[in-house]
Amino acid sequence: MNVALRDALSHAGVTRDELARIVGVDPKTVDRWLGSDMRAPHAGTRAKVASALGVSAEMLWPRAVRAAIKTGADREIVSAYPYRNACPPTVWSSLLDGAQRDIVFAGYTSYFLWQEQPRAAERLRARAEAGCRVRFLLGDPESEVTRRREAVEDVPLTVSTRIRITLDQLRKLGPLPGLEARFSEGHISLSVFAFDGEALVTPHIADQLGHESPMLHLRRLQADGLYDRFMQHAETLWAGGRPVPDVGGGS
Repeated sequence: MNVALRDALSHAGVTRDELARIVGVDPKTVDRWLGSDMRAPHAGTRAKVASALGVSAEMLWPRAVRAAIKTGADREIVSAYPYRNACPPTVWSSLLDGAQRDIVFAGYTSYFLWQEQPRAAERLRARAEAGCRVRFLLGDPESEVTRRREAVEDVPLTVSTRIRITLDQLRKLGPLPGLEARFSEGHISLSVFAFDGEALVTPHIADQLGHESPMLHLRRLQADGLYDRFMQHAETLWAGGRPVPDVGGGS
């Protein structure tokens, strides 16, 4: 199923019949697009659909777009956003709901997840209960690195407060096999959010908050490519991280 297209329709409040009318196709054609992310319309129609739903064609049919325009070392880049919050919420929900094996939130606070994603806790619980490993790599709210970052940002909603909000959300999930959390300070300037073979990566700029920093949407296509390099960063920090008490139930 093309989950990204389904979610984009829902987010835009557009029905299957309305989309068919807007882009000039039969409703059954829309059904075929929804039935498989391998069924993609021609480039002109892709652009019309993307415009109607307020998203990018790359998000709806990444394979088709990549096959048409991506070559060389950058072909693992599905999309690039100048700001993290320029990425449509449906990208996050599609990746969350579609993960089957491994979800990694290696963001220093990951606070935005609870603010921007409806039913985030419910979605994470569903993934963990379905056998997916769900890991959160967070900054330690008591560390010197956290205190220095708070001084740089100088905002009322401090870094330590944002971390504690995420910890509270995770603890509310209760004992949950597959859910784990660890502390690390090594990712204060780089967030990696991974969902099986896809990742959203944010390098943090100077004193700007996470939502103000650029983001890349990556999909793994080769060994030691961009996806693997960023995942190596996250996995190395995870291996050296300190377990967070009272979160999850192990795996």
